[in-house]
Amino acid sequence: MSAMQFGIFTVGDIAPDPATGRAPTEHERIKRMVETALKAEEVGLDVYAAGEHHNPPFVPSSPTTLLGYIAARTSRILLSTSTTLITTNDPVKIAEDYAMLQHLADGRVDLMMGRGNTGPVYPWFGQDIRDGVALAVENYALLRRLWREDVVDWQGRFRTPLQSFTSTPRPLDGVPPFVWHGSIRSPEIAEQAAYYGDGFFHNNIFWPKEHTRQMIDLYRTRFEHYGHGPADQAIVGLGGQVYMRRNSQQAIAEFRPFFDNSPAYGNGPSLEETMRRTPLSVGSPQEVIDRTLQFREHFGDYQRQLFNVDGMGLPHKAVLEQIDFLGEEVVPVLRKEFAAMRPAHIPDAPTHESLKAAEIG
Repeated sequence: MSAMQFGIFTVGDIAPDPATGRAPTEHERIKRMVETALKAEEVGLDVYAAGEHHNPPFVPSSPTTLLGYIAARTSRILLSTSTTLITTNDPVKIAEDYAMLQHLADGRVDLMMGRGNTGPVYPWFGQDIRDGVALAVENYALLRRLWREDVVDWQGRFRTPLQSFTSTPRPLDGVPPFVWHGSIRSPEIAEQAAYYGDGFFHNNIFWPKEHTRQMIDLYRTRFEHYGHGPADQAIVGLGGQVYMRRNSQQAIAEFRPFFDNSPAYGNGPSLEETMRRTPLSVGSPQEVIDRTLQFREHFGDYQRQLFNVDGMGLPHKAVLEQIDFLGEEVVPVLRKEFAAMRPAHIPDAPTHESLKAAEIG
């Protein structure tokens, strides 16, 4: 795996195709998510990441089930979450579920902590959204202990105490999965990632670069403050969204109906304005390459770049074609260009093997 990781992520949404009015069934959507993961490995991408949501129109309520199935059908690609709900999941269950997945996938697992995008999920799981940040802080502190201590005694605000508790199975090789903290707007989460020396993932799809840079700069500054190393050695990941065709006119013409009908994008700024203000990149492979290389100029050297290529009702054939573009034309150039600009002291993207080597060292 290269010094920098490239891959795709999904939020697992179901939406109708504007041309036909038909939406895939839940069964079809889930099976197609598996197919995109297999395609991502086939074309040489490094990471496949899936979200966690518990409400329509989203289907991935159980990321470990999905990723466990994908792990059994792949051999190389790193499997991640694009959200693990640290606020509404029990940290004990996260510790056990992801350690189990880590064993089944032979270490090809990491996860991204997040608070989700749906307020009602809190009462569904017995929590109060007003405690969102406090839950994220307390639950993650417990999760870290469960993975790193064989016997845990613990008491906090949000769950029953633990006495002489051992989470099973223990992490593979005694090395917990690497954790990214995903946030688009919460300084507290950037602070949390910096405090522990974990990764910070800014899924900057809907945000202008000024906001994204402010969040990443905060994380880098605090990473150095807590003694984990120079600010430019902090572990950063970025999101983006792409749609490609041989020329930009065709790409824009094809993508526009999906954009206009999207609950996330529709009824807001135009496609062209959104492309100017956010990382959304619709055009030729070369235009996507040029746009992605700008991320380094804006945010510094970083370790992981994930692209969203599915959802919004996009036909599955077009989604697989996007992955082909990434694997065959875009990512090979990005790997070469980013590597050429990367100073020697910038750390590689973390993997189970590199974390294990560091633990032994």
